[in-house]
Amino acid sequence: MKVAVRFFRVLGDEARLKILWLLLNHRELCVCDVMAIVGIGQSKASRHLATLRQAGLLIDRKDGLWSYYSYGPSSDELTSAHCELLRSTLARLPDAEELLERLKSWLEVSSDGASCTKDAASAFAAGKGAMTTLGKGSKR
Repeated sequence: MKVAVRFFRVLGDEARLKILWLLLNHRELCVCDVMAIVGIGQSKASRHLATLRQAGLLIDRKDGLWSYYSYGPSSDELTSAHCELLRSTLARLPDAEELLERLKSWLEVSSDGASCTKDAASAFAAGKGAMTTLGKGSKR
């Protein structure tokens, strides 16, 4: 039961749900990627990523000063099954698609020579606007 409680508690935060969604759909992201896409500061992004890692949902690797995170499929059957269910359920939500579009735009901008910095991520988030509530749907 404790594994289930921890899993659902971790996903009870909208920012962590967004981060997990991004990493279920993209191989690896750094903290500034999360900042830019989710529209949160470096401290919050790092804290949410650490919480997801401690829950066994993400793995991290260091490359110099940079930390990179990726989805780490759990050996726990409950967690793995719910992550797959979460992936298929969120894929049908318009806000989830919008989040992936923001990721694509950010990766294009940051790969065009823009450095992955707190200022660049904040400028992108401010220029594009933070994403709306995941799950509420956006009307276009």
